[in-house]
Amino acid sequence: MPKILIVEDDKDLALMIQEWLNAENFGLEVVHDGKAGWEFLRQGYYDAVVLDWELPGMSGVEILKKFRGMKGTTPILMLTGKGQIQDKEEGLDSGADDYLTKPFSMKELSARLRALMRRPRAIATSTITIGPLEMDLTSHQVTKDGQSLHILPKDYALLEFFMRNPNQVFSTEALLQRVWNVDSDAGSDALRTAIKRLRKLIDITEDGPSMIENIPKVGYRLNSK
Repeated sequence: MPKILIVEDDKDLALMIQEWLNAENFGLEVVHDGKAGWEFLRQGYYDAVVLDWELPGMSGVEILKKFRGMKGTTPILMLTGKGQIQDKEEGLDSGADDYLTKPFSMKELSARLRALMRRPRAIATSTITIGPLEMDLTSHQVTKDGQSLHILPKDYALLEFFMRNPNQVFSTEALLQRVWNVDSDAGSDALRTAIKRLRKLIDITEDGPSMIENIPKVGYRLNSK
């Protein structure tokens, strides 16, 4: 199921989009201000983003520029009431992949999202290296000291999230939201089991400190030191 982030401060419109895309079998996360939208986009994994231009806290264009500046490649469709050519140019030049002017057809929105997700996505960097681990984002292969590791798909997604955000602490809730589908029934037990499997694969010794550190009553982080 494709996972979409919607950043729209008009709650009525956001609800309409949410109901339509749910019916079209998209998984969704919805936020209503720019700062929250930026945090979700920066930390999460999405197949596409529906991003409003005018947002409280941080504008859609600001979010675009920051995200593309950090080499983010997620397809982004902008929503706006601005219809002038120069406005569209600003949005596209800031990094938008497509553009819809309000009001718009929900059928067109979902069609454009599907089209965006069919495009091959450029990878700004093909590998992430932390300590003895190297992750190839193109082939989805992980090696430890040059030796290939066999990692289950969900464990890979979790490890990728950690490796993209090293030394940052994330709560169990945040990890479940970012890595598992929003409609998943997975809970804290599933997360703990996935972390246990990863530790067996990536840690240097069974008795030494783990790369995936448990911060009591707070959450987990991948320690790159």
